[in-house]
Amino acid sequence: MALGGGPLGAIIGRYPSFAAADDQDPGGGVIRHDRKCRDWPFLLLFAAFWVAMIVNSSFGFNQGNPLRLTFGLDYKGNICGSRHGDPDLRELDVRYWMNPNQVYQSGLKSSHIDLPDAKAICLMECPLPAEDGLNFVCDYPEGDIRLSIDDWIDRDYDYFEFLTPDMRNSSLQLQGPCYPVIFPSVNVYWSCQFIARASNVSLKHWQQMGGVSIDENMLIDKTIHNAINSKSAVLKRYVADIGKSWPVLLLCGGFLPLVLSVIWLLMIRYFVAGMPWITVVVFNALVISVTMFFYIKAGWIGHDPLTVVIGESDPYVNIGGREINHLHAASVLMTIVMILAFLTSIAIARRILVATSVLKVAAKVIGEVHALISFPTVPFLILAIFYIFWFSATLHLFSAGQVIRNDCNTDCCSYDLKLGKVNCDSCCGYSIHYTPHIGIAILFHFFGCYWATQFFIGCSSTVIAGSIASYYWARGEVSVT
Repeated sequence: MALGGGPLGAIIGRYPSFAAADDQDPGGGVIRHDRKCRDWPFLLLFAAFWVAMIVNSSFGFNQGNPLRLTFGLDYKGNICGSRHGDPDLRELDVRYWMNPNQVYQSGLKSSHIDLPDAKAICLMECPLPAEDGLNFVCDYPEGDIRLSIDDWIDRDYDYFEFLTPDMRNSSLQLQGPCYPVIFPSVNVYWSCQFIARASNVSLKHWQQMGGVSIDENMLIDKTIHNAINSKSAVLKRYVADIGKSWPVLLLCGGFLPLVLSVIWLLMIRYFVAGMPWITVVVFNALVISVTMFFYIKAGWIGHDPLTVVIGESDPYVNIGGREINHLHAASVLMTIVMILAFLTSIAIARRILVATSVLKVAAKVIGEVHALISFPTVPFLILAIFYIFWFSATLHLFSAGQVIRNDCNTDCCSYDLKLGKVNCDSCCGYSIHYTPHIGIAILFHFFGCYWATQFFIGCSSTVIAGSIASYYWARGEVSVT
């Protein structure tokens, strides 16, 4: 590409028919009039898009609660772990189904009860059967039970000894307020997964007390597992992980790339000859490192595989999940990417010499236009503000909806501590009901992220291109590249 000189400076890519200066055109074809925006319809469309983005996000902020993506609902419609519940559940973030027979019945195809209608409360950790007796998990203390939530927690949720005869008789019928702990359970994604291995000691004590028969079928295990492992539940957890991993996103997705980009520009300026090879080597090393990390979490290397169980658990209990299968698929995909990256690096070895020549020109420009080194901070700050807003809106949109009591057709009863009697009118549980257009809102939100990001990147590229073009036009020399 030839750069010809004229009274107004060098011209990039000058064509002979436009380059010659004469009396009528002393500038030799250089554009001399001021540049300005001409695409007003597009700007109006982009402004309307931003209004729609704000309205769409406002709906999410108004209707959503990111806690719903991680924690379940209790039988009152409270979100486990929420300080705004009744009672305050800020320390009680694990959902536990109290009545094992209801869990079993919800798994039957002929049953009219679903798992969300089975009575569940929020605990600090999943209870375990007693080794030499029978433990109970009792309902939130209220009414005639004069205990605070802290005292209830300190007693391991058991106030069976304080029950009146009517309450005890109701509990032995699995109608509450206290329910026996017959099956061990583990914390799987903040829900207590029953293990269909009843404690013989606890079951014997329960039978001696005159308790009703308890189903010991494997169905109680599979019913909860299927609910936790459903596609919608897995998708919610993936979205929730974005919110929980914000320190990693800030470090690895924000601060670290900014620092590395500035270092990369400085190395181009002062170490241009080796930069193409360094870039290729570092890229391949990063791909290999990420692949090995996936192998470790998939359990193919080392002894630190991903587990669906939160906290300590019986090492003989093996619970699978969709996330583990997805991790295996991601490991295979990263293996393919690693192989392709390595083969591509070998294939472009000759072209790296050409890249060295191009980077030498870039190094010369950076040496003259020093602002190019500090300029990445400007789009970084703009995109950082946008991503903070966008990720927060994403979490709220995915959790946008209303907590509404289910319309179930079941014949169940439970003891109501406030009423002081068995109540058969409010057996249905609660679920989150999403608005019909939530899918469209989420798709528009993702499209908005792409459009806004590309707009900011395009503006940055235009600024960089303008500064480099001004640098060339301002030089009064002729160069051939």
